[in-house]
Amino acid sequence: MNKILIVYYSRTGTTKKIAEDIKNRINCDIEEINSIQNRFGARGYLLCGKEATLKKPAEIKPTVKNPADYDLVIIGTPVWLWNISSPIRAYLKQNINRFRKIACFCTMGGSGAKRAFKEIEKICRIKSLLILLF
Repeated sequence: MNKILIVYYSRTGTTKKIAEDIKNRINCDIEEINSIQNRFGARGYLLCGKEATLKKPAEIKPTVKNPADYDLVIIGTPVWLWNISSPIRAYLKQNINRFRKIACFCTMGGSGAKRAFKEIEKICRIKSLLILLF
C-alpha cells in the first residue's frame, strides 16, 4: 500500500475543507502549513496578494511530517493572483528534493490554476500525477 500525505495551506478554510475531504476518502496522513504572519482581514488579503505577485515565500511554522517518508504527496493551495500561495511556496522550497511523486489541487474564485500547477511542478522539479480544481 502506498503511503500518502496531504499538505495544504488555507487562509479562509476552503482549501482545508477540500484537504480534509480527500483525507477522509483515501485515509491518509495530513499536515496543514501555517504562516507565521497574520493573514486575516483586509491587511492579510493585501499581504497575500503582494507575496503572490512577487513570488515571495512566506515565513511558515516548522512542519512535522517529512515528505520523503511518503510515496505520494498531495499538495493543496489556494490560487492568489494566478500564483500558488506564499506559504505553500515556502514549504515546497524547504522540501525541494524530498518529493517522490506529487499530485495537486487548488481552490480559487477566478482563474490561474494552470499557471499555479506549472509553478508547483517547476519548484518540485517533477511532473504532477494528478491535478484537481475546486
